[in-house]
Amino acid sequence: MMIETLLSFILSTAALAVSPGPDNIFVLTQSIVNGKKYGLATVLGLMTGCIIHTTLVAFGVSEIIKANDHLFFIIKLAGAVYLLYLAYQVYKSDAKIAFSTENVEKKSTKQLFKTGFWMNVLNPKVTIFFLAFFPQFLFSKTISTVYQFYVLGGLFILVSFVIFSTIAILAGAISDAIKKNEKIGIYLKWLQIIVFTAIAGLILI
Repeated sequence: MMIETLLSFILSTAALAVSPGPDNIFVLTQSIVNGKKYGLATVLGLMTGCIIHTTLVAFGVSEIIKANDHLFFIIKLAGAVYLLYLAYQVYKSDAKIAFSTENVEKKSTKQLFKTGFWMNVLNPKVTIFFLAFFPQFLFSKTISTVYQFYVLGGLFILVSFVIFSTIAILAGAISDAIKKNEKIGIYLKWLQIIVFTAIAGLILI
């Protein structure tokens, strides 16, 4: 059960990391304008920021679990509803992937690392997403929940880092493919909807 749960988490994370969003579009843009090295610096900043969110969720939710199992169930239920809301928001959004390299300011790798870090840390939606997403994949009743959250956070960061880094390295080819094939946006849009709905369905059912 543990392996299946973690594998499901990895696949879900990969699907979400591939799907167009402000973070990977920002990485793509910086890589095209400044070069692969600069895109990778941005990725490192974003992933470092995820450690902060993981810590907040790990200790916050773990204390809630200790205090009240019923309250934890309510959090999971609220998380499922939030994921359904995200699926609905994606459904309503335009499937076209839009990004522009015009007027993009050139920065050093250090500046882009800081930009990526603060862009992630100061975004409350990331903590809310982690709060909704991670509890659905707790994989053991005997292992410390803090440890489990850090395992999930580590896997999330690792998978996202690999995919975001690939986007940075292959930025030119990816942007050309997006421009040539408008259906890519549609496929990725429905991939997001399916993942959000499936995870929410697990807890609601």
